Amino acid sequence: MSTTTTTQFKHVSYLWDEKKAAELEGDEVALLVYRSNLLGADLRLTNYGGGNTSCKAMAKDPLTGKEVEVMWVKGSGGDLGTMKRSGLAALYVDRLRSLKNVYRGIAYEDEMVELFNHSIYDLASKAPSIDTPLHGFLPFKHIDHLHPDAAIAIAAAKDGKRITEELFNGTIGWVEWQRPGFDLGLKLKECLDANPGIRGIMLGSHGLFTWGDTAYESYLNTLDVIERCAQYIEDNSGKKGPVFGGEKRKSLPKEERLKQAAALAPVLRGFCSSKTKMIGHFTDDERVLQFINSNDLARLAPLGTSCPDHFLRTKISPLVLNLEAGEDLSNVEAIKQKLAPQYEAYRKMYEDYYNGCKHPNSPSIRDANPVVHLFPGVGLFTFAKDKQTARVAAEFYINAINVMRGAEAISEYTSLPRQEAFDIEYWLLEEAKLQRMPKPKPLSGRIALVTGSAGGIGKAIAKKFAEEGACVVINDINEERLQGAMEEFQKTFGRDTAASAVLDVTSNETIEKAIDATVLAFGGVDIIVNNAGISISKGLLDHSEADWDKLYDILVKGQFLVSKAGVSVMRKQGIGGDIVNVVSKNSVVAGPNNAGYGSAKAAQAHLTRLLAAELGPDRIRVNTVNPDAVIADSNIWAGGWAEGRAKAYGITVAELPAYYAKRTLLNEAILPEDIANACFAFVGGLLGKSTGNALNVDGGVAAAFLR
Repeated sequence: MSTTTTTQFKHVSYLWDEKKAAELEGDEVALLVYRSNLLGADLRLTNYGGGNTSCKAMAKDPLTGKEVEVMWVKGSGGDLGTMKRSGLAALYVDRLRSLKNVYRGIAYEDEMVELFNHSIYDLASKAPSIDTPLHGFLPFKHIDHLHPDAAIAIAAAKDGKRITEELFNGTIGWVEWQRPGFDLGLKLKECLDANPGIRGIMLGSHGLFTWGDTAYESYLNTLDVIERCAQYIEDNSGKKGPVFGGEKRKSLPKEERLKQAAALAPVLRGFCSSKTKMIGHFTDDERVLQFINSNDLARLAPLGTSCPDHFLRTKISPLVLNLEAGEDLSNVEAIKQKLAPQYEAYRKMYEDYYNGCKHPNSPSIRDANPVVHLFPGVGLFTFAKDKQTARVAAEFYINAINVMRGAEAISEYTSLPRQEAFDIEYWLLEEAKLQRMPKPKPLSGRIALVTGSAGGIGKAIAKKFAEEGACVVINDINEERLQGAMEEFQKTFGRDTAASAVLDVTSNETIEKAIDATVLAFGGVDIIVNNAGISISKGLLDHSEADWDKLYDILVKGQFLVSKAGVSVMRKQGIGGDIVNVVSKNSVVAGPNNAGYGSAKAAQAHLTRLLAAELGPDRIRVNTVNPDAVIADSNIWAGGWAEGRAKAYGITVAELPAYYAKRTLLNEAILPEDIANACFAFVGGLLGKSTGNALNVDGGVAAAFLR
């Protein structure tokens, strides 16, 4: 039980709201979810997806009607910070504990997971995780198992057991490192039996178990234990000498760090995508800079992490780049030649690790490329299958840095032995979890910049790409429109799918900034869609030189400048790419009052063909989509275009939609989503060997047939 009543903490966040908790009084499961969300909201307490919580309460057995003890515990694959009631597994406590009668020993750990299903109380609940018995064999009503940086720093210290005993005067037990599972649950119960009255248990190299008689007592006990660990580390910091052995180098100023990161990220992404296209994340967090600029970097980085949750996402160790902060990165080939041996050495190290530790039934080796990249003086890059995984990997490595800093301050940091690490990474149950994951979407691992994507056709294209798994960069010249679109994308797709940037396609400065924002957000770019446009419909004598220049600047020059900037990044990556130009049926059809717009569209179409011919050796495909009369949510009808076209056809503006539909062979109105589908057709994989082509999406306009 908790031995503190304070709600004032320095190193952790006390978030308990008595009014909110009072509303949940009497519902132990609701209080469990509430407590879990509070604990998961503070990354100092546990990592994303890490840790688990539980409660035990009486409930009516649906078969007998009798009151039975049931345990609700975080289910497999959940996250405490976002967990809902549906994310819990519910099990009969007596049945779970009776599994001891059929347990055949530690060599048969994995078979117990299937047997958990015989203890399920709520058939609609989440699948039980491997940590279920760790909660089940302890008698307490409320239990928290977390991975706090401060506690793991003690757990991963060379003499962590001694420190734990002295710091808590024997009120926190100690269990040596062991892979989670049924046997570890029995070890926790043995520790409790040998030390009655303790308030928690420290797991060597792993994490912390704490408990209480109520949800609040457990929450308070957890915060207090972690607070004491953190304060102990703070009190001892500096006694052994400077943090991480002191500063070896200085960081570049912020602006220069970001400039170097943007220049280098596509090169790193190219190396990391040798097997599967990866998405990147960059951070120059002060904790990262302190570590990567230190004298101890070379000693500590190769050790890797200690907590299993850390290295499952960060790999066994990071790659420390042999680059100097401020180094000239403009000669891409020279940088690639400098880094290539490092990647070869890392892959060889990983293959040796796999071959030296594998078992006869181990899963096949996974991607041998590094996840974490450390650039001294600049920051940390991570690359993974999607943005969320890359971002979380960076967060986990920062947790690992915190652990190393704390362990080094009070003792000496120790990582898990390679064999133990391998047995976690290539655990058959972990492999089964990976195999159950949904099949990647067609655009998973792809990054798209769609110009003019805050509305109309551009937004429809960006939405389609996001739905198909791509990371997208929303951009527009109108900041208010851009903000609204970004809010919409984040609400629909979450925080990791979209980024935004103000972009004026006639301004090289804003284009470069948008490209840098794309690279810093996701690591590179694979797809450029030149969609931003404007329309002016006037007769020849009414058409001014300013009209002409505006059309050619936005449509032709804009397509040229954005394509040029995008290709520069694609060539750094060396993994191919796509450019799709949204042109118009007017590029091939001659109509009245359309000299400027039609000729600019024709120039766009031919620029597609020219770039397709030039960029083929880079495996960069360049194709055209030709829409016609897309009226819905489109800026193209502003500025007098609708009036101009209506006048040219001798009809009213109100009659335009029907007129456009009736003149098509299919008698169909064209929507932004139709153009989005055409763009996806070019980049979605089925037309991977198509370049220099045009796809008309106009309902069938015979005059626009290509010949």
